[in-house]
Amino acid sequence: MFQPVTLPLWLLLLVLAFAAVTFASHFLFPSVRWFFRRRLERAVGRLNRRLKRPIQPFKLARRHDTIQRLIYDRDVLAAVAEHARREGVPEAVAHQRALRYAREIVPAFSAFTYFGLASRAARRLSQALFDVRMTGDAAALDAIDHGAEVVFVINHRSNMDYVLVTYLVSDRAALTYAVGEWARVWPLSGLIRAMGAYFIRRRYRGALYHAVLGRYVAMATAGGVTQALFPEGGLSLDGRLQPPRMGILRHVWTGHVESGREVVFVPVGIAYDRVLEDRVLVEAAATGDRRFRAGIPTILGFALRHLWRRLRGRAGRFGRAAVAFGPPLSLTAFRAARPSADVEALAEVLMARVAAAIPALPVPLVAAALMAVPLPTTRAALGGRLAPMAGDAEPGRVVEQGLALLIGRGLVVEAGGAICPAPGAEPLVAFYAASLAHRNGGDEDAQGGTAAAT
Repeated sequence: MFQPVTLPLWLLLLVLAFAAVTFASHFLFPSVRWFFRRRLERAVGRLNRRLKRPIQPFKLARRHDTIQRLIYDRDVLAAVAEHARREGVPEAVAHQRALRYAREIVPAFSAFTYFGLASRAARRLSQALFDVRMTGDAAALDAIDHGAEVVFVINHRSNMDYVLVTYLVSDRAALTYAVGEWARVWPLSGLIRAMGAYFIRRRYRGALYHAVLGRYVAMATAGGVTQALFPEGGLSLDGRLQPPRMGILRHVWTGHVESGREVVFVPVGIAYDRVLEDRVLVEAAATGDRRFRAGIPTILGFALRHLWRRLRGRAGRFGRAAVAFGPPLSLTAFRAARPSADVEALAEVLMARVAAAIPALPVPLVAAALMAVPLPTTRAALGGRLAPMAGDAEPGRVVEQGLALLIGRGLVVEAGGAICPAPGAEPLVAFYAASLAHRNGGDEDAQGGTAAAT
């Protein structure tokens, strides 16, 4: 029993490795996890004291716990049973599919990633690419009850929207976004999930999938998670505001009804002097193919070329990017004032307020004027045409700023005082002009408006 045993060296090393793993998993790792979790909780506590809207416990819950809570939700279990009956498969198989959907949807929020990395990177990138302006009544945002669920409702102009809004709201809250299939690429997907975003399949019609997605959004709403919602669903190919899609908004409505938690919608209008994907979007509109073909290599190539031009002094920022906040809308007050209203009526009111909040920047204003006057035209004629849309801004200055950017990109040519779109650039000029098309109409639910950002 106590006699020495001879073992090969490889077997001894294997035994020691197993012993080390067992010791670490049973004794070392739990203590280390507890130590770091305590430090993380203290750091989040300090962060919440700084934020206008503290991070809610639902957002800080472990991802595994949220997934388990989601897949054993009563409505999800009912959807699993219905899926099994309809497809003729065992409920265990249907439940595994629901589990796969939940793992795909539920984010893995990291306060360090969001505030330590993402928000700082968003600020630097936004300021490097654009002259960023923010308008609106910030006091109205801060006056919203801290117990209310806040949903920022935003027009979707560019994929830069995520970056810009994250930067501008980082001192108030940690936003949760719904992102589409374009973001499910490595390593982008891990970073986006750590920022608290959840992935959705925009064109998927499966009833079980939408049951899982709907319950997650309703749970997040009941948990008071601050959300950012792009009701248009995707980027506009022609530059115009698109009709709203009801999916996520309907789930937010359901979460409000079930939990009784107040929901306050904050309309947000975004505008750019240059949409980074404008050529891709215009080409997609011409071909009828909505797929976003600019992959990671294309994006990196664009970024490196722009950086190289900046280093050589041949390029500056892409003009202005402006974000304007409209007057908040309480869902409780909306339902009390319009008892028979449904989600479609709510979406109509929200889109009207978003449209009223969209800033009018020099490039869209000049593009709209170019599309509305006989060509070729002059600077004076452009100033006269855009004056009604320029608000308090001086029309001549807006024309100078807008033309400088358009001529610099080669989208507009000026010769002998005569101005017109460059040959072949008409679709791009029309794309920017269409972003102000909503100003030709009106809506009684739209409150106020945003003039040219100067």
